[in-house]
Amino acid sequence: MRSKLMPIAAAALFAAALIVQPPARAETANSDTLSDNSVLRDPEIPIFGNAKGDITIVEWFDYRCPYCKKVNPDLLKVVQEDGHVRLVFKEWPVFGGVSIYAAKLALAAKYQNKYAEAHEALLSATQKLSEENVQSTLAQAGIDVDRAKSDLAANQVAIDSILARNHEQALALSFQGTPAFIIGHFRVPGALDAKTFKQAVAEARTAAKKGK
Repeated sequence: MRSKLMPIAAAALFAAALIVQPPARAETANSDTLSDNSVLRDPEIPIFGNAKGDITIVEWFDYRCPYCKKVNPDLLKVVQEDGHVRLVFKEWPVFGGVSIYAAKLALAAKYQNKYAEAHEALLSATQKLSEENVQSTLAQAGIDVDRAKSDLAANQVAIDSILARNHEQALALSFQGTPAFIIGHFRVPGALDAKTFKQAVAEARTAAKKGK
């Protein structure tokens, strides 16, 4: 599904705190769920791209989502070519089961500084993911799977908390599925191509400058 760029103000206001308007399910979110720091700068989630970039792109994704797989090359290309974009990936395993397992094991890989490798390997996988080939895919990407399992067990509460925050934010922003994005202070649900990513980044920069 493709979607046009929409100012986040149509669903939520990114200011001192991101205050969601209306929508129904957002009413259950606590005041910190959509704060600028929670959405853009969760310290528990690794950063891709330029850590000091002037614009942040946040993607909610599922490793088994075909649209997430499709947009990933264009997204990475735009971030690399731009050079001034912070990129944050938020696991939102809406397909359940194996998706949840993959998300947890990928997050566990960060404890061996291999989250980027885990993320790219799983999102680029062409085969249908199962728990067994999630492990083999990670192993082929250089992740110590036994250590990842051990780190997952040791950090289960922290990893579950990340997934819970990601889920709560996605619902509060009224996202209907993956992929879904926040680009700067714009809410952008749906799959995008490189041209639309570039447009969204440009508009986010313009809005940020006007905001100053």
